[in-house]
Amino acid sequence: MGFDVFPPAFVLLIAAALIGLVRGHARTAVILIAPLLTLWAIWQIPDGVQSTVKFLSYNIEPVEGSPLRRLFATVFAIMVFVGGLYSFRIAKWYELAAAFAYAAGAIGVCFAGDLITLFLYWEMMAIFSTIVVWCGGTPGARAAGIRYAIMHLLGGVILKVGIEGVVVGTGSIQIQAMLATDFSTWMILIGILINAAAPPVSAWLSDAYPESSPTGSVFLSAFTTKTAVLALILLFPGEPILIGLGLFMVMYGIIYALLENDVRRILAYSIVNQVGFMVVAVGIGTEMALNGAAAHAFAHIVYKALLFMSAGVVIYRTGKNKCIELGGLFRTMPVTAVCGIIGALAISSFPLTSGFTTKSMISQAAVDGNLMWVYMALTAASAGVFLHAGIKFPWFVFFQRDSGLRPKDAPWNMSLAMILFAGLCILLGVFPELLYALLPYPVNYEPYSIGKVLFYLQLLLFSGLAFFVLLPLMKRTMTISLDTDWLWRRVAFSLLKLVEKVLDFMGELLAQQRHRLQQFMHRMAVRYLGQPHTADSKERGMFARSWPIGTTALWIAGLLSAYVLLYYF
Repeated sequence: MGFDVFPPAFVLLIAAALIGLVRGHARTAVILIAPLLTLWAIWQIPDGVQSTVKFLSYNIEPVEGSPLRRLFATVFAIMVFVGGLYSFRIAKWYELAAAFAYAAGAIGVCFAGDLITLFLYWEMMAIFSTIVVWCGGTPGARAAGIRYAIMHLLGGVILKVGIEGVVVGTGSIQIQAMLATDFSTWMILIGILINAAAPPVSAWLSDAYPESSPTGSVFLSAFTTKTAVLALILLFPGEPILIGLGLFMVMYGIIYALLENDVRRILAYSIVNQVGFMVVAVGIGTEMALNGAAAHAFAHIVYKALLFMSAGVVIYRTGKNKCIELGGLFRTMPVTAVCGIIGALAISSFPLTSGFTTKSMISQAAVDGNLMWVYMALTAASAGVFLHAGIKFPWFVFFQRDSGLRPKDAPWNMSLAMILFAGLCILLGVFPELLYALLPYPVNYEPYSIGKVLFYLQLLLFSGLAFFVLLPLMKRTMTISLDTDWLWRRVAFSLLKLVEKVLDFMGELLAQQRHRLQQFMHRMAVRYLGQPHTADSKERGMFARSWPIGTTALWIAGLLSAYVLLYYF
């Protein structure tokens, strides 16, 4: 059976090809219309497997619908539309083509009904996201892109090993819930967690995203880590190890974001922090928790892209990306500042924003599961999020001291893209039922109880007070914060130098042995073959002398006899 439903990912793949073929207004039309067509195609897919393709002895299922899959695909399509609107006037055509193909891979993962299809789209994402990183156009972007590609190809190999093990062990390629109980399932889990930027293999995210272009980082912030969250929900709901790992990601992201000076590295570490909340929810594994993970992934894509858009406009207009180089920009960039503040409030779970109505679901799932230590840790983490993303980012970029910079505000298309996502953050905060209706399980949750609102307001108030009390400690300098990227910055470099020394030593040793061998061969040549023209036959080499005819005949007879014996026996 062939394709009964046209895969939505193909719409974006066709658009990616057309972006390179057409010019001018036709290209703009492709960039803006293709995501809307993709969104329409997403909502044409009913629940269940919609297409099957025979491959070897397996039934490949390229399109399988479900509420969870449509939810992730929907926000991905919205992200492509708003990202295209934000980028089309300044991004290079090949960056946009790569970004659309990257998004196609993410939407393909959403509807993949089997492990083979999931893996193929997974690797498509790795390839085209690497190209997006390289489109940053700097030496740093090229180096970061290589490291990014290495990590994701390594993760792909690990995932493939796990998939092959599961297929061999069970004979099935179906996507179904499992637990990490053997080598194969552990390999699948590790492969997914690499894409989720789980420590200790998370440095690829903070290393690569800030090196991309201001437009490229907007696309990069949306797809890779969230497809990993979707894969965890589909494959490992209720996996206990994810609770501890998610909490570690939450705290790890906060600490490194507080240490950072680069505005996009702050936001990159914040991605790790926010994905940690989702990983915790998947580990809890209840319907409330999985709803919370899916809803928070939706909200996170919107407000994180908004924050990267705001930072991107600042970098585009000023050419600066360090906190110590910025400040006072609200005077001439009011739209960018207001949208950035809305994104910062949303990520901090401020009431009446989308972050509050989604992140609080995860905390409630921890309470319902009698996991009070998880609830307390997530509460403390929420205060930390407000410190690094809710206050630090807008304060150092738009307020603090007057840097003397007076850049123009965002171009109209960038402003419109930011306003759309800022409005969506508020819309989903004021009317959360619009998002709750799309979640995979029925929602029986009311976020706006008086107790919850007062608790979060108090938490954020004291976090803000702590920030300004500790403001002298929050100021950054021109330093570099190393985490596990120290391994390739220092350890790998030292190992390569050691290998170089070993190879040099072996080369010298081989050269010496080669010289000795040459001398030995020369002596043997002189002894047996040398001096054929000397008058005294006794001074000639053994095989350079004149031999009597009898001796020669004896040699020939002996060699012939040996040949006959070897041939017949």
